[in-house]
Amino acid sequence: MIMKRRNFLQTSAISSLLTTFGLSSCSPENKGGDEHNQQHNDPFPLEEYTVRQLQEAMNDGRHTARSIAELYLKRIGEVDKNGLNSVIEVNPEALKIADLLDDERASGRTRGPLHGIPIMIKDNIDTGDQMMTTAGSLALVGPPAPQDAFIVKKLREAGAVLLGKTNLSEWANFRSERSSSGWSGRGRQTRNPFALDRNPCGSSSGSGAAVSANLCAITIGTETNGSIVCPSAANGVVGIKPTVGLWSRSGIIPISHTQDTAGPMGRTVADAAALLGPLTGIDGSDPRTEESESKSHMDYQQFLDKNGLQGKRIGVWRKVMGFHEKVDRIMEEALDFMKSSGAEIIDPVEITGAKQTGRSGYDLLLYEFKHGINQYLSQNRPDAKVKTLQDIIDFNEANRDQSMPYFEQEILLLSQDKDDLESSDYQETLEKVLRLSRAEGIDKTLKEHNLDAIVAPNGGPAWPIDVINGDHHVGGSSSPAARAGYPNITVPAGYVSGLPVGISLFSTAWQEPKLIAMAYSFEQARGPRKVPQLLPTLNLP
Repeated sequence: MIMKRRNFLQTSAISSLLTTFGLSSCSPENKGGDEHNQQHNDPFPLEEYTVRQLQEAMNDGRHTARSIAELYLKRIGEVDKNGLNSVIEVNPEALKIADLLDDERASGRTRGPLHGIPIMIKDNIDTGDQMMTTAGSLALVGPPAPQDAFIVKKLREAGAVLLGKTNLSEWANFRSERSSSGWSGRGRQTRNPFALDRNPCGSSSGSGAAVSANLCAITIGTETNGSIVCPSAANGVVGIKPTVGLWSRSGIIPISHTQDTAGPMGRTVADAAALLGPLTGIDGSDPRTEESESKSHMDYQQFLDKNGLQGKRIGVWRKVMGFHEKVDRIMEEALDFMKSSGAEIIDPVEITGAKQTGRSGYDLLLYEFKHGINQYLSQNRPDAKVKTLQDIIDFNEANRDQSMPYFEQEILLLSQDKDDLESSDYQETLEKVLRLSRAEGIDKTLKEHNLDAIVAPNGGPAWPIDVINGDHHVGGSSSPAARAGYPNITVPAGYVSGLPVGISLFSTAWQEPKLIAMAYSFEQARGPRKVPQLLPTLNLP
């Protein structure tokens, strides 16, 4: 969840590496602080390497999975420890995994495009290993989850090197209406790699900042409403929020079973697409995945098409523009790129159901969070010190100085007060949100104008970090696709005073192939993103 409610870190070898790199633990005292203004200008050997380039380097013997993992771990120690604070924990088994994958490659076996590729995941996704899963909350610090989430099993099967876990907005930004995105009790504040005093957005803050700063090849974030697309845009990377059900949610700390999904975040559309397919599949523990049968693909890279905009009809949701004149200019430039790439632009279009949803969209999440978190704790985390949402609330209150030094937990309290999912109010709220976001929302707009997709600015440039007063971002277009459970892709589109701005393309369910083709075509026309320099602050005139 990102949309604010008021608008809405094996063997002795790895231990030695951590000591050498100065990354001895994931505690907040070992990160950030007064060192955050240091810059690291030594060239990184793998800067902006794509998944394809990493595979080529391993195939021709220039690198191994182990040497690649070592380079990224070294960079985490040099960059993340000294200010970015995007990695909450590194995997003590990372090099062991890399060695096994190198042995497989040497024997002539590779598992696919992710073989040996270092990936980090958000710290609300279960791993049945030595790493904890906490959603950033001190209440879940303790025994690791007993087993991998479904998508982590798929990630391992695909041959990825699970490098570590990323920080996030605590409880996926579902704790306080005055929170600072990227802040968690366990991980403290993640920063934006384009300017370390700027916010990385959230809740997948660490995932966005880490991949943008070249700390790994790809990351996984999760979204309920904007938590993939906003940190992707704010950190200048590509984010894919899939159709709900394309990826399983079992083993992921929930907010809403209606809206939650994990998704890939990468420096290019091709990298994000490379991760999307291998993690699909039917999971008996998540009934929504049954809907993906015959609609999912094992390989989404096949849809990367430089001519993907040719002949497409794209509607402009202009009502969410006008909050920043420089963002508007970037949007107009993006539309020009689309036109020159062969798209027909229908401008403007309206999503009538978006405005009519009102308070119901928030109420739905309050209902489903209480149900989901109680179920998750009971089924997935039997050894956790907290057993229910009320236990979490009580823990925070008893540990207020560490858990709540800046903002409260009013959203947890509101959720705790909600009835169960059998209540008529919940059922009516669910029906209203789905109807207004789907049949009377995105689907209606697409049908009326015969559209392939809708385009809108993702939001404004990153705002200054403010843990006292909380977030103060402007703009946003994530809600319609989030509430409908439909796919949404954000791509870097331009820069305001050196801060990235992204545009989003979204459509109806299971249209990831078409959106990937259009996003890739736009990316190729627009050109490569700028590489963040980890400036302490913006160099403004």
